[in-house]
Amino acid sequence: MGSPWDQTPYAVRAEHGLRGALEVAGGVSTAVVVDTLSFTTCVSVALERGIAVRPFRWRDERAGAEAAARGALLAVPRQNAAPDQVSLFPVSLARVVGVDKAVLPSPNGSTICAELAATGVAVVAGCMRNVGAVARWVAGRGGPVAFVAAGERWSDTDELRPAFEDIVAVGARVDALLGLDLTLSVSPEAELARAAYLGVRDRIPEVLRDCASGRELVERGYAADVAMAAALDASEQVPILTDGWFVEAA
Repeated sequence: MGSPWDQTPYAVRAEHGLRGALEVAGGVSTAVVVDTLSFTTCVSVALERGIAVRPFRWRDERAGAEAAARGALLAVPRQNAAPDQVSLFPVSLARVVGVDKAVLPSPNGSTICAELAATGVAVVAGCMRNVGAVARWVAGRGGPVAFVAAGERWSDTDELRPAFEDIVAVGARVDALLGLDLTLSVSPEAELARAAYLGVRDRIPEVLRDCASGRELVERGYAADVAMAAALDASEQVPILTDGWFVEAA
C-alpha cells in the first residue's frame, strides 16, 4: 500500500519543495519543477539563447569546480553579477554572449531538479514562459505527471516558504493540461493550484510583481526580471534534463 502523501490515485499531482517532490514523483513519467523567480525561468531563457544549463545543489567552491570541469560558465550571486556574467536572473542570460553552457546553483529549483533526476524520472523545467509548450509535451508523453512548486526559503530559519508565484505557475500548467484532456484525474492539491491560477490568470504580470517574492525583487532593482518571468507562453521550448543538462526536448 502506498503512502497517503504520494497522490498515487491521480494522474496529475502537485506538491511543494524537495520533500514533496520526492513523495509525489514515484511512478510518474514526468516531474515538472517550477521555480518562477527564478531558476526555471532562467533555464527557459537560457535555452532560447542556445545555452544548456546544469543544475547544481551547492553554492560553494564545489560549484566552481563543477563549472571548470564541464567547460561551463558559473552563475555568480545576483548582487555581484557584472554585465558579462550570468546570475540567477533571466535578464543576465538574455544579454550574455559567447556562452553555450552554464552551471546554475540554487537551493530550491536547481536542487530539486538534481535530486529528482537521481531517481530516474524525466525532469522538466516549467515556468510561466512555457506553460502551453510543456503541457502539450507532457500530454504527448502520457503517464502520470507530478508538478512541483519549488518555493523559497526563509532567510532566518532556512525553512520552506511556499511561494505564490510557483503555486500559480503550477496551476497554469494543470489548467493547460486539462484543456488537452478533461478525463485526467487530478489530485486535490493540483486542483487547489489550478484554482489559484484561474483566480488571477488575467493579471499575471501584476500579481507576480505584487506578490511577496516579486516585491522583494522589484525593491532590489530587478523589476525587468520579474516582468520576464511573467511573460505567459513566451517560449515554445521544453527544457528537459538530459545527462545532467537542461536541453530542448526533442
